[in-house]
Amino acid sequence: MGAKTGLLLRSTADAAEVFRTRPALDKDACRDLLPRLYPEATLTEMGDGDLGECAYPSEGLVYIGCYPGVEIIADRQVVVDLPSTLPSRFVAKDGRNTYLHAMHSVTDWLAMGVWHDGTLIRSLSVAPDSGVMEDIGDPLPFETPFWSGEHPVEQLDLEDDAYPLPFHPLELGEEALESFFGFRVEGYPTDIDPFDIPLMGFRVD
Repeated sequence: MGAKTGLLLRSTADAAEVFRTRPALDKDACRDLLPRLYPEATLTEMGDGDLGECAYPSEGLVYIGCYPGVEIIADRQVVVDLPSTLPSRFVAKDGRNTYLHAMHSVTDWLAMGVWHDGTLIRSLSVAPDSGVMEDIGDPLPFETPFWSGEHPVEQLDLEDDAYPLPFHPLELGEEALESFFGFRVEGYPTDIDPFDIPLMGFRVD
C-alpha cells in the first residue's frame, strides 16, 4: 500500500452526500478560513489542486476546500501521533463535527480522531511497531469487525512472527476514510472520486 493522508474534515453535513453533488469550491470562504487556522503565518495563494492529489501535501503547503456545510484541510501539521494533541485551532465548535484522518504506508501507521462541538469523542493511533499509542472513547461502528478479528493480516509461510495487531492499520484507515469522507485512496472504488473534489492551495510560512 502507498497511501498517505493528512486530512481534517469540519462539517455540519454528511460529507459524502455533499461530494456526490459535485459542489463548486467556495474560494472566498477558503480565503476567509485560512487566517483563522494560521493566525500568525504569512499566507501566499498558490495553484489549485484536488483531494486525490493533495491529501498529503508537501511541507509548508496547505490545501483547503469549502463547500456547503463542509470544510476540508489538507496539511502536514494535522499529522500528529496522538489525535488528542491536535492544536485546538483546528477543531471546530458551534455544533460542528471534526474528523482527523492521518496515515502513512511506510510505517503502516493510522491516526484518526472525532470531535463533536469541540469535544473529543474518539481517538485512535496505531502502528505495528508501536502498537496502540492512543485509544480514547468507544470504537466507531466500522471499527468493530477489525477489533473482533474479522480482518486478520495474511502472512507468508516464511514469516515466523505473528502480526502484532488483529488487523492492518491501513485497511482500517481506508474504512475510516470512506466513513468520514466517502471515498478511498486504495482498494475498491466508491462513487466519489477524490480527484473530482477541488481544493485551493496556499503556502504557509
